[in-house]
Amino acid sequence: MAGGEGVRVAEVEAKSLLNRSGITDWTVNCYAGCRHGCRYCYARFATRFTHPSEPWGSFVDVKANAPGLLAREVKRRTIGTVFVSSVCDAWQPLEARYGLTRRCLEILLQHGFPVHTLTKSALAGRDLDILAVHHGLVDFGVTITTLDDSLARLMEPMAASPDRRLALLAEARAKGIRSYAFLGPLLPGLTDTEEQITRLLQAAREVGVDYLYLDRLNPRYGIWPDLKELLLRHYPHLAAQYGRVLFEPRSREEYTGRLRTTLQRLVARHGLEDRARFCF
Repeated sequence: MAGGEGVRVAEVEAKSLLNRSGITDWTVNCYAGCRHGCRYCYARFATRFTHPSEPWGSFVDVKANAPGLLAREVKRRTIGTVFVSSVCDAWQPLEARYGLTRRCLEILLQHGFPVHTLTKSALAGRDLDILAVHHGLVDFGVTITTLDDSLARLMEPMAASPDRRLALLAEARAKGIRSYAFLGPLLPGLTDTEEQITRLLQAAREVGVDYLYLDRLNPRYGIWPDLKELLLRHYPHLAAQYGRVLFEPRSREEYTGRLRTTLQRLVARHGLEDRARFCF
């Protein structure tokens, strides 16, 4: 069925929901595909066989049976930390209609499963009431790639604005929820400059996050055609640099070393050494 605004939505029946994860013990994804359509998103690999020719962001499969399935699975799985979500944004726009993430969070927390979330959606604010009640089991994260609204609209077309994401973090902190910022991926020539990194760090510090992650742009499955098209249209002078950073081992190694050195220096300058975690 159609989902509006050019997205194709299909309700599907999942065979499992609480699955093993390389990030945490378990992961829960109530949706396959993500309407946010972020140009750099690695999660498109998860639908490479079910949606091989459809542009990322143009389709979403809704696992309509997710809450009922999870309610059965939590009774026979070992308690461990659950990442919500690993291959979609758990609060992407369709969640406002279906409410699957909210119901699954209630089930997980009621059964004592620690939850680690990450989102770019203001809709997550709807569920801070649940997370606050079980705050001892929750780490609530928000991805902030840039503070530039125009760049965010290009790279993350359907996600919340940078200001709204920062407000979401502040709201979670005010409710006593352990919170973190994921600053990345840092984009060569756009958000990896000393000025831009400084702005991101200052914003995270002002919000008062408990900790933060920093990550570089990674050559994940399927991202290059999307990124290359965007770069050639809006930042043609950067296209060759991205190709080298992503696909030439020596250039990538040199770039990574320079970036890490810059980040370590800026993190120390802002007194965030104890709160910063590097993903590379």
